[in-house]
Amino acid sequence: MYNARVFKFIIVWRGKNSAPKRYLTPVKATAEGYMSVKPQKTEKLQKILARSGHGSRREIETFLQAGRISVDGKIATLGDRVEVTPATKIRLDGRLLAIKEPEKEICRVMAYYKPEGELCTRHDPEGRPTVFNRLPRLTGARWIAVGRLDVNTSGLLLFTTDGELANRLMHPSREVEREYAVRVFGEINDAKIRQLTQGVQLEDGPASFKTVSYRGGEGMNQWFNVTLTEGRNREVRRLWESVGVQVSRLIRVRYGDIDLPKGLPRGGWTELGLEQTNYLRELVELPVETESKVAVERDQRRIKANQIRRAVKRHTQVASRPASKRQSSRPTAKRRTRI
Repeated sequence: MYNARVFKFIIVWRGKNSAPKRYLTPVKATAEGYMSVKPQKTEKLQKILARSGHGSRREIETFLQAGRISVDGKIATLGDRVEVTPATKIRLDGRLLAIKEPEKEICRVMAYYKPEGELCTRHDPEGRPTVFNRLPRLTGARWIAVGRLDVNTSGLLLFTTDGELANRLMHPSREVEREYAVRVFGEINDAKIRQLTQGVQLEDGPASFKTVSYRGGEGMNQWFNVTLTEGRNREVRRLWESVGVQVSRLIRVRYGDIDLPKGLPRGGWTELGLEQTNYLRELVELPVETESKVAVERDQRRIKANQIRRAVKRHTQVASRPASKRQSSRPTAKRRTRI
């Protein structure tokens, strides 16, 4: 019936809990009688933008649902696929976005020592400090936070320029281990520790610590190291509160196998090298990188460490000023280190 084209079913597996989805795809029959399928050049729009450093996939999906993204003048919708050419124009809120080709992208990962009092958001309407204020500015990309820490929690926070890497590391199905040092106030006994590791019911579902290790303390104030494999809002604090114990200090010290770097000051950052970057990529089944922009020479590392300390000192001085003076000193913000 179909002389010019032959149709076949392509089955796409959507996950173990979903039924396979079938697509009826036309393919040309060659003279030799074999089926040849032309490689698909289109990609999901959220993947293109995440790869280009314009947010995680989840963030971009919310932009699409809100009608904030357009492709060549037409409002894009969730699920749209795009073939990127030199003439393709993708805009967010009317602003033209830079799009990177996959083969030219270099994944970068930053370890940041978040102090207490900073928000994990790009902009705060009340003018409070955010974790993005101190990070070095990039050209043609932006830093994407891998998860978040609440305002009263300090410690290791990872950033990356690869939206897909950020999305996979944050996804609960990956079960990436997080470790926290936590100081608690209250009576602790073996029964409570067993309850925390076996599981308790929180308002958003069951939760538990993978491990709980005693680290010392005096009286009712004691230190523990705890690990868990998800990052729900205030989960560590809520777990302890479920057994009648209050958290007075909380520091994230590890994400996966990436430790909070020793000697890194609060508010300081350091970029991860190729080995650690590829560890994170392999952890979530992404292809490894072959290039890194991190300098390996000792002198360059020493110079960068001094720059970080000076940047932290400058930011602390600016943050300590009244809000009116901070707003009038905009040139200071432009002195952030470029990398």
